[in-house]
Amino acid sequence: MLKIGHGNSVNENRIIAIVSPDSNPIKRMIHAAADDERLIEATMGRRTRAVIVMDSGHVVTSSVGYEILAGRLGGVKDV
Repeated sequence: MLKIGHGNSVNENRIIAIVSPDSNPIKRMIHAAADDERLIEATMGRRTRAVIVMDSGHVVTSSVGYEILAGRLGGVKDV
C-alpha cells in the first residue's frame, strides 16, 4: 500500500500513473472523473499536488507532491 497522506493509502499494484495536477488535460480528466463519480479526493481540503490514475478508472487526488509519492513507490521511471 502506498501512503498518500492524511491516513489514506492506495494499492500500489493498481496504480497506472502519478502525475502533476497542473496541466489542462489532467484538469479535464479530474473533472470528467468527478462527473462520472470516479474521483476520490484524499486531499482533506488542502491543495491538490498529485493525481493518481488507477487501473479501475478511478482518479485519486492527494495533497502530497507527485515526486514524493513516486519516490515512495520506488522512484520515477522515464519512458
